[in-house]
Amino acid sequence: MKNKKIIDMVQAKNMVIPLYLYKHYPKLNIELNDFIFLMYLYNEGNRTLFDPNRIEKDLGWDLKDIMTSIGKLVDQKLIDLEVRKNDKNISEEFFVLDNFYQKISLQFMEEVNNEEDSNDEIFKVIEKEFARTLSPIEYEIVKAWLESGISEELIKEALKEATFNGVSNLRYIDKILYEWGKKGIKNKEDVEKQRVNYKEKKDEKLEVFEYNWLEDDE
Repeated sequence: MKNKKIIDMVQAKNMVIPLYLYKHYPKLNIELNDFIFLMYLYNEGNRTLFDPNRIEKDLGWDLKDIMTSIGKLVDQKLIDLEVRKNDKNISEEFFVLDNFYQKISLQFMEEVNNEEDSNDEIFKVIEKEFARTLSPIEYEIVKAWLESGISEELIKEALKEATFNGVSNLRYIDKILYEWGKKGIKNKEDVEKQRVNYKEKKDEKLEVFEYNWLEDDE
């Protein structure tokens, strides 16, 4: 029954839900109905007047359901109710979303910091293997790999190949990654599988890192 009310609401009233909030709302630890109500408040704006009749009309929900969602969102410290007096000295309640904005901001910054820390790690790994600091151009090359969807795991595998072939050059690694991309190699397991297949096909007993990917035209 509630699902039908949600569908009716979406059809009757435009409501913008940012993609980031849609993708990450499970991290808020709230139920779908409460998320819908929170997004209704988000669209209405911070410090919106608590008008039960208007909310009932907009959402098509019973007052009991509205109060239930409000109670749960307050308990989760996502919203607050603020009492203020209007020009006629009458007390009115307003929804305050400061806690929600703060929580989303902290969550977003944590993800950004984690991503930056992760990226920093791959740069440090490469610099350690090369025994030198990467140049600005080399930094951009590595960033381009990451932005194109190449995983750090695969970059590390290509780095191992270059190191064991005595090459400390990102261009060489780039060629390896390009060849792997053509072969559909996306992770460490794919690399190992390709090595095994190559050994069996050529019937040669080679050491793991003696496989020259750039000369394999199979």
